[in-house]
Amino acid sequence: MNFQIKDFYDTLLENLDKYDGEYESFINYGPNLFKLLCDLLNCEIDSSLRLPICGAIAYYVTPDDVISEQVYGPYGYIDDIYLACYVLKMVASKHGYAFLQENSNFEVEPIVKECETKSLEILKDEEVESIISYIGL
Repeated sequence: MNFQIKDFYDTLLENLDKYDGEYESFINYGPNLFKLLCDLLNCEIDSSLRLPICGAIAYYVTPDDVISEQVYGPYGYIDDIYLACYVLKMVASKHGYAFLQENSNFEVEPIVKECETKSLEILKDEEVESIISYIGL
């Protein structure tokens, strides 16, 4: 019996592979943001950032977060992407975007800024508050 267990990053890529909806321009960055968060845990970073990073990773895999992927499909990744950007900006404020760039295979700073801006255009203020408080920030 030969089977392969998928990494959650691969699942994200698969879930968004054929998505071409209204918010495609930034939702498709979701898997890369997730991978960067995971990769940061293997770096020497300020210890105060580890819990927010873990919280943002956990938020991606939680089925019943503020905007559920199970209910809304790819649109449900908007809150995950917002939180990833929120936490990545925390990391950038302590270590700089150059540090993030060293640990990524995409242009981090412009993509984080674009994804945050576009997600905030969609999310309501109470949703933003719920997303942040969901992981205890």
